[in-house]
Amino acid sequence: MTLWLAAQPLVLASRSAARRTMLKSAGIPVEVHPADLDERALQARAAPQKPAEVAALLAKEKATVVGRVYPGRLVLGADQTLALGAEHFAKPTDRNAARAQLRALSGKRHALHSAIAFVQDGAVLFEQVDTAQLTMRMLSERFLDLYLDALDEAAAASVGAYQLEGLGSQLFERVEGDYFTILGLPLLAVLDFLRRHECLAS
Repeated sequence: MTLWLAAQPLVLASRSAARRTMLKSAGIPVEVHPADLDERALQARAAPQKPAEVAALLAKEKATVVGRVYPGRLVLGADQTLALGAEHFAKPTDRNAARAQLRALSGKRHALHSAIAFVQDGAVLFEQVDTAQLTMRMLSERFLDLYLDALDEAAAASVGAYQLEGLGSQLFERVEGDYFTILGLPLLAVLDFLRRHECLAS
């Protein structure tokens, strides 16, 4: 028995292992097809927009691009941006960039904006952005050395150089917002849409 009612799996236009795991854990069969997009170029063109709007744009673009490969299929695009005041962060490119981001966030409160977009045959059926606020504790240089050593290449896998579900939990003194949103996918909104779209049992 399964709660999934659609004839084919959901297409996920993201390479994020966390998003894939969340969906599969919720009983949603997933076919992963990362979008071939120059995200930094898109972000640069959208520079005057607020970080939440940039996340929404990227989620929609990812779903739209991948949707062209899957006519008739339901495609989910997702993206996340991090804002420290007016400053907008992208994924760090290497260990040094990860360290610089952590130094900038140390002792401060920042916002994570997680966006989703469902697209089918070029039409955007649903989109939403959820926001969480996180306060990072003061980080010592010794801790940063040990933390980045432990993460190794994974430090560059996520904006802010952390994954809250793992060692990243050690960075924070306060977290305000939905856990799934922080991991990069407003899962409850995804499930609600899929039920209304009759892909999930209700």
